[in-house]
Amino acid sequence: MTSPRFVVDRAPRGLVVAHGPDATSFLQSLVSQDLDPLGDGDHAPALLLAPQGKLDVAFRILRTGDAWWLDTDADYAPRLLASLTRFRIRVKVDLEDRTATTGLVSTVGVSVPELPDGVHALATDWAGDAGVDLLGPLDAVREVAATLDPTVERWSPERFETFRIERGVPRLGVDIDDTTIPQEAFLERDAVSFTKGCFIGQELVCRIDTRGHVNRYLRRVRIPGVATPPPGATVVVDGKERGTLTSVAAVPGEDRAVGLAMIRREVEPPAAVQLHWDTTDLDATIPDDAEA
Repeated sequence: MTSPRFVVDRAPRGLVVAHGPDATSFLQSLVSQDLDPLGDGDHAPALLLAPQGKLDVAFRILRTGDAWWLDTDADYAPRLLASLTRFRIRVKVDLEDRTATTGLVSTVGVSVPELPDGVHALATDWAGDAGVDLLGPLDAVREVAATLDPTVERWSPERFETFRIERGVPRLGVDIDDTTIPQEAFLERDAVSFTKGCFIGQELVCRIDTRGHVNRYLRRVRIPGVATPPPGATVVVDGKERGTLTSVAAVPGEDRAVGLAMIRREVEPPAAVQLHWDTTDLDATIPDDAEA
């Protein structure tokens, strides 16, 4: 895949802010990421799991002064706030949902200028393509975005969605949800600490890591031709149903589409598959994990 250069406005962005004397210890006892190594301005992916070990909300956590910013998909901010609030017992921590006033602009291959107070530049990695996310108050983020290199293409959310899928990045409520075990979408690679001590849902995640396996994995799917199957299309291998397409998008200017699918672990990439929906069958492939 060719490395792109782009700017895309991804507002609104869900943001829950935790602050107060007990904010750090409160979050450290709940989330999957180890917060102790994070200094002011540092960030990392993290998960809030259900007690049974399945996903509640995936988010990014940023330390800013004495506060913590937890940003996630806008639709999931109320859920994140409600879940954290349930555990707020006899601790001095305030939780705020700032989604309505928060902006996010994602960039790849673009130089970012000095930022005003309150706007944070967060390094990103899209399967090898380095970028920067601008996170902060909506108007301030958009003002910074307007000053970026005008020769760089401004992408629509739809074009960015194709990029996300092609890079294999799951989306909450689409590719992953409250039925997902972190290892099924490889979330444990960056968002789970296996050395920090206790957190909610730790038992299942650690048991799988040490002596178990999951029965399905989120895989990239390459779909040649002009036909674009719908999400929910069945993945068939050797005549047997082996999974379900979760995300799909046509690649602009090319006769192909890309997708993500939850597929049984017996299907080892690279693999040839068929996608079935309605009365249509379409050949597709699952590329090797390391293949760009």
